[in-house]
Parts: sequence; structure tokens; C-alpha cells
Amino acid sequence: MTTSTLTRSPRARVPLDPPTGWFARWIDRLIARRFGGPADPLRAMWHNPRVLRADLALEAGVSRLRTLPPHLGTLAQMTAAVQIECGWCLDFGYFLAHAQGVEPAKLEQVPTWRTSDAFTPLERRVMEFAEAATATPPAVTDGMAAALRADLGDDGLVELTMLVAVENLRSRFNSTLGLSSQGFSESCRVPGA
Repeated sequence: MTTSTLTRSPRARVPLDPPTGWFARWIDRLIARRFGGPADPLRAMWHNPRVLRADLALEAGVSRLRTLPPHLGTLAQMTAAVQIECGWCLDFGYFLAHAQGVEPAKLEQVPTWRTSDAFTPLERRVMEFAEAATATPPAVTDGMAAALRADLGDDGLVELTMLVAVENLRSRFNSTLGLSSQGFSESCRVPGA
């Protein structure tokens, strides 16, 4: 899947210029080939190569998690991004979820999941948990955790918690640095729909 015209975050709090070091340039080209253009969060991280490497290591590890059905992790992460109001994460998350085959109707209704009839009871419990885990302070109840343990097992609950926590890290980093939607999700839309 490629994107046609990506934009830059106009209110970024750090420069998003192309990287200069060999490692950063290599990552920039790799991301551009895979996703259709550079990713503003990585361009922001170029300013501190240790942060960039730590983030790449974390994301590589998270990408290998396999306990949960992928669509549940996606819905949880999108719910956390909605709570934090991270436009970049919602845009890129929609793009990735669409590429993984998650139903577009569900993705579009994540912000209104409580009133939408598009979600199963399990998906609703996952999204409620993601919202509660994203709150400051976290508002997860024993009942929420027990229900999800019954649905997903201990390993599934732990993975879900990690996915929500990592999305909180992403969303807070991007929002704090003023990174906004680049238009990744526009490549998923049917023209004229």
C-alpha cells in the first residue's frame, strides 16, 4: 500500500528535516519505501539517536507480540490514541489497521464505540479497558481485569496492557511534539466515497 501525498506536521516543535547520519538516512528510506513517505515521529527522533534506537528496539519487540488477535490490539491502541487526541497516531493507526484487514467501519467508529453497534461485547471490554488504562490516573477496575482475564487469559491481559501502554507512549510523544496527521489514512479511502 502506498500513499499519494503525505504532508508534514506544520506545528511540530522540532525540525522535521531529512536526517543526516547514515543510520537515520537508512531508516528514513526504509520507512518511505514501506509506507509511502517519511514518518514525522522518526524525523523528530533523529535529534537524539539514542532515543531513535530505543524506539526502534521497542517497536520491533512489540511487533512480535502474538497472543491477542491482532484486531483487538488495534482497537485498543486506536482507543488510547483517541483518548489522548493524537491525530498522527489515529492517521497512521488507521493506515496500518486497514492494511491488516480490520474492517474500515469499525475503525471509523472507534471514537464513538460506546454508542456504536459495530463492536462485539469482547471488543467493547477491550476498548473500555484501553480507555481506563489511558486515564490519568489509570481507572482500570478489578472487574474489568477479571473479565478480560476470563476472555483472554493472563498472557492476553498482559499483552493488551503493554499495547495500551506503548500506544500511550507514542501518542503522548507525538502530541507533545506537535506532530499531526500526515495523510497516511487517505491512501486507504475509496475516492468519491
